[in-house]
Amino acid sequence: MPATDPARLVRRELHAGWTARAVAGPVPAHVAGVEVPATVPGSAHTDLLAAGLIPDPYLDDHENLVAWVGRCDWEYRTTFAWSASDAPGLDRHDLAFDGLDTVATVSLNGTRVLSARNQFRTFRVAVADLLREGENELVVRFASPVRYADRESLALGYRPQVNKHPYNAIRKSACSFGWDWGIDAPSVGLWKPVRLESWSTARVASVRPLVSVDLPDDASSRAGHLATAPGRVAVHVDVERAPLDPDAPGPGSDGPLAVRVALRGPSGRHDAEVALPAGATTAVVPVDVPDAALWWPRGYGEQPLYDVEVTLAAGDGALDGWAGRTGFRDARLDLTPDAHGTSFTVVVNGRAVWVKGANWIPDDVFVHRVTRERYAARLDQAELANMNLLRVWGGGIYEADDFYDLCDERGILTWQDFAFACAAYSEDEPLRSEVEAEARDNVTRLAPHPSLVVWNGSNENIWGFGAWGWELRLEDKSWGLGYYTELLPGVLDELDGTRPYTPSSPWSGSLEVHPNDPDHGSMHSWELWNRQDWPRYRDDVPRFMAEFGWQGPPTWSTLTRAISDDPLTPESPGMLVHQKAAQGNDKLTDGLVRHVPLPDDMEDWHWAMSWNQAVAVQVAVEHLRSWAPRTMGSVLWQLNDCWPVTSWAAVDGDGRAKPLLHALAHAHADRLLTVQPRSADGGVPAGDETDRLVVVVANDTDETWSGDVVVRRLSFDGTERRVTSVPARVDARGTTSIEVPRDVATPDDAAAELLVATLGGARALWWFAEPRDASLTPPRLVTEVHREPAGWAVRVTAENLVRDVALLADKLHPGLRADDMLVTLLPGESVTFHVTGPDAALAGVEPGALVAPRVLRSTNQLVTGRGRR
Repeated sequence: MPATDPARLVRRELHAGWTARAVAGPVPAHVAGVEVPATVPGSAHTDLLAAGLIPDPYLDDHENLVAWVGRCDWEYRTTFAWSASDAPGLDRHDLAFDGLDTVATVSLNGTRVLSARNQFRTFRVAVADLLREGENELVVRFASPVRYADRESLALGYRPQVNKHPYNAIRKSACSFGWDWGIDAPSVGLWKPVRLESWSTARVASVRPLVSVDLPDDASSRAGHLATAPGRVAVHVDVERAPLDPDAPGPGSDGPLAVRVALRGPSGRHDAEVALPAGATTAVVPVDVPDAALWWPRGYGEQPLYDVEVTLAAGDGALDGWAGRTGFRDARLDLTPDAHGTSFTVVVNGRAVWVKGANWIPDDVFVHRVTRERYAARLDQAELANMNLLRVWGGGIYEADDFYDLCDERGILTWQDFAFACAAYSEDEPLRSEVEAEARDNVTRLAPHPSLVVWNGSNENIWGFGAWGWELRLEDKSWGLGYYTELLPGVLDELDGTRPYTPSSPWSGSLEVHPNDPDHGSMHSWELWNRQDWPRYRDDVPRFMAEFGWQGPPTWSTLTRAISDDPLTPESPGMLVHQKAAQGNDKLTDGLVRHVPLPDDMEDWHWAMSWNQAVAVQVAVEHLRSWAPRTMGSVLWQLNDCWPVTSWAAVDGDGRAKPLLHALAHAHADRLLTVQPRSADGGVPAGDETDRLVVVVANDTDETWSGDVVVRRLSFDGTERRVTSVPARVDARGTTSIEVPRDVATPDDAAAELLVATLGGARALWWFAEPRDASLTPPRLVTEVHREPAGWAVRVTAENLVRDVALLADKLHPGLRADDMLVTLLPGESVTFHVTGPDAALAGVEPGALVAPRVLRSTNQLVTGRGRR
């Protein structure tokens, strides 16, 4: 806001001229006493990296080489010039910190003005009496997060958690201390903007535009989306008044004020104003919109957004303002008891949404490095995978505004955990007050976003108390239940109230029912991967699957950039550093060898584990979708990674899509055919028995899907053994099952036959034998490569049956990517892959390299051991 307008609040960023230095702890000799230029927003790790004083923590075993950073205290320092003439007529001056990471003491001109100990809070302090004409010195001293957490763990009393650091004793991103996919690199720094704000009389402290929609009675039964409905925005405005000073010039700070709201959007402009009486500090400005354009999740309708502008005025003069966006939609969670248990259904604008989602973790350990462009790239990948929801996991952070803004624009629903994960937490002071303050800050900040449809109290903590041996170890100490059942829902009732809340994930709907009961509410499935093989995903029919997943390595170019082992093997030193899961490599092997032989070549091992991850998750998602509407959601663990690592992610730490992302795109298709086993009574087959096979037709669109479902049993050479055709009609957002006749479903030679079901352009396959037991032969592929405006077109035609063809273009250049993967070709069938990337990368590709056996991969290669190179 311009300093030439004496009535308006003036904001000045204080991001320039910072330095950082280590001031206590195990500081290496080459760093001791060294001041480095500091970036704000930023962190000590990235400042040291920029100065050339530490190696990149993401490479090889450098994580261990930089462990000292989190064990040291750090001092950040800057100076800034100030003059009263910078803010004429304004007598209040505040330092505002949007984020301090984490245990910080702030001093201005030698006087301590603030102590902080919570990464997730904002802080503001009045400093008018300390500012001086000319140079001013601002110093922020950060205590070691590792040593602080250790001390607080003793002070608060031991409580169970799943890490080598007591992250539950400090209000800081849990996964910054490491996780079973994350690097142990707890940093410090000014991770969000810092400002000097000058104002007088009063300022806008917070704004919460809370939306309600008057839906018609038939909203839940409509086949298509409702475009408009009567809506209202209740704009809640909190005002801070300057302390009353009878000698101060200008309007009295205790006098009457006005709060004006302008709402602009598809249905025009709507204005409203409320008078704020003398002394009052809160106002609610209602804005009615008779024909509000409704916001819908992607795939269900459009995402119209409304600009909200708030002006705080005294008389005719504007004092301060706020601007944001919101959308009109109704969100609730259906947890209704029924014949199967307790449902768990996300309902938007009266319509049940089948959730196709993934869990979201911080996209970088050093979270300040995640730009709007990087968020957009991850959301592009979520859309490629046909996702409609991301769950912001409680062991990370409350994400940046850019993340939620982009989700609003794209119709990607968000589920927001509060920052509690896999641990017991003290409910005593000083932690309790910190938890309440961070909840108030973040509920207020995120309330405007229509994409946010679920608040969740914690990740696995209620389950952990009952199932992980916590109760005995806690010895009657508090463990967080009061946060999840009282404090957090209380804050939400006061500040939001427009979206549902669950105390934890998984959640059965009641403390009286086991929190991870598949028949009740949400479920996490980790017996699969940890102890059971992936075909066993079909054993459970949960009401909503909120976590499940299978590990796989990063893409080849990411792996070889991050690890310089020579030779590079699955168990070479750098590979083990970048595998954080307990017995992770053993679980990878155990989950592979029932399906394909364990390769003895590193590139084959990489492809095999990538393939296995993708197939495992696709089996799980198709199974879950086949049980709609009993099952109403699938939220994969996880979409993204925070560094280069073997993990459950579909997108690796360098932002490259693994084969898994393309498997998700297939499994999340709006119109899906899938072949599934069923018992004689229509339920889940017991053990490995398959009483019958059904073709499930899932129609996640607003149009009826009809036609003939054709099911053929084929030999691998393409010979038709049996065929049946059944007419099908599936209503909008509906699912139906068609039994496969026994003569079609029963192979003459299980090793050399498959089922192929088709409906229009959709296709489903069923294999009677695992690849290693099947009569697959070396791939015989005829290829054609030609240049096109956006890249290369690679046409692949199969002369024999070739399973799961994938083009791993990044092996030729890190910037190259193919538009699809995991396409099975019957004899005579073709597919065209489109390879895109930067011009320099495209120009440097030899056409023949795109179809070389190490790049053009298939399952056949893993079974036959031929065609690799």
